[in-house]
Amino acid sequence: MKTTKPTKQRKRMYLAPVTDRYRRFSAPLSSKLKDSQGTSSVPVRKGDTVMIMRGDLKGSEGKVNQIDRKNYRIFVDGATREKVDGTTIPVPIHPSKVMITRLNLDDKWRKKAMERKVVVEKSVVVKEEPPKKEAKKKRTTRKVTKESGGT
Repeated sequence: MKTTKPTKQRKRMYLAPVTDRYRRFSAPLSSKLKDSQGTSSVPVRKGDTVMIMRGDLKGSEGKVNQIDRKNYRIFVDGATREKVDGTTIPVPIHPSKVMITRLNLDDKWRKKAMERKVVVEKSVVVKEEPPKKEAKKKRTTRKVTKESGGT
């Protein structure tokens, strides 16, 4: 059973296994990719090209070079910040704040997963809605007359 309590939700997020964390790394696809892939979002992976949609680095684009599953953050090439001493450090970004513009399909498993996802989503769209039940007929009230005696 799912819970609605925020404390329990946070606890489950931080104690989630790696397999569940992978699904939480989903990011929306660009409109071109949505049309070609037939799905609206997929988990971000190393090698994907993403565009940052929120924050100070909004609009910048780069390749994902590192994924931190422990802290739910990704690191993008070109998304860096300069420290006071002059060294540059990569800026961690939450995967929901980016949009995937180019997928890395080098992995056979990911290609098959994308094909499965497209087939499932198409079958959901093709399913017809069950026929609606006809509206119940309204009962007609009869006038009580002396002759019928109320029956």
